[in-house]
Amino acid sequence: MVRIMRVLLTLALTAAVLGMLWLRFGKLSASASKPLDPAFIRLTPLEMAALPLATRFDMPMGSEQGALTYNARPFRIQRHLGDDLNGIGGGNSDLGDAVYAAGAGRVVYAGSPGPGWGKMILIAHRLPDGDELGPVIQTMYAHLDSIHIQTGQDVQRGDEIGTVGTAEGAYLAHLHFEVRLGPYVNPGQGYADTPLNRVAPGQFIRAHRGATNEALNQPPKKQ
Repeated sequence: MVRIMRVLLTLALTAAVLGMLWLRFGKLSASASKPLDPAFIRLTPLEMAALPLATRFDMPMGSEQGALTYNARPFRIQRHLGDDLNGIGGGNSDLGDAVYAAGAGRVVYAGSPGPGWGKMILIAHRLPDGDELGPVIQTMYAHLDSIHIQTGQDVQRGDEIGTVGTAEGAYLAHLHFEVRLGPYVNPGQGYADTPLNRVAPGQFIRAHRGATNEALNQPPKKQ
C-alpha cells in the first residue's frame, strides 16, 4: 500500500511540474509563433473618419491620365484582381520608374507580405459623402522595387511612394494596382474566381478624376 501511494505521489508531482512548465513556457511559445492573420485587421470608425479626404484620383504611373503606360493584364482577365501597368518600353524598361499615390490618403500597410508580392503599399482614402462606393476605399501598389513612405504617413495625390519592381525577380517589371472597397487592411490575393472587394482600377480612376474630360489632371509631383 505504501509503495502504491509513493508511485501515485510521484506521478502527481511530475504532472504538477509539467503543468507549471507548460504555463510558463508552452503558452508563451505558442503565442509567439502564431502568425498574425491580417484578414481580421480593419480600420476603426475613428480611424476612417480621420482619413484625408480624396476628391480626385490619378493613375499611379506615367504622366497625366496614365499616358506612357499600358495595361498588360486588365482587371478580371484570367481571374486577375487588379491592373498590371507597364511602361511603354515593355520588358524591364520601367524597372525603378516612379509610382505615385493615386489620391490623398493614409498609408495603412507598407512592407513585404509574402512570396509573389514583393514590396507592397496599401493606402486608405476617405471618399466624399454620398459616393456610391462607400466611405472608404483602398488603393494597393505591389511588386515594388522600393518603398519611399511608411505606415501611418499621410500622402497627397501625386506623391512619389515607391518604384516599379519585379516582386524580387518573380516577374518582369510592372506595377500591380488594385482598388478595394472597405476598411479591411489585408494584403490578400491577386487572383480569384470572383472580384471579392475589388473594383476595376481604370474605371474607378476615370469616374473619380474630379475634372472634365477635356481637362488634364496636373502631372505627378517630382520629389
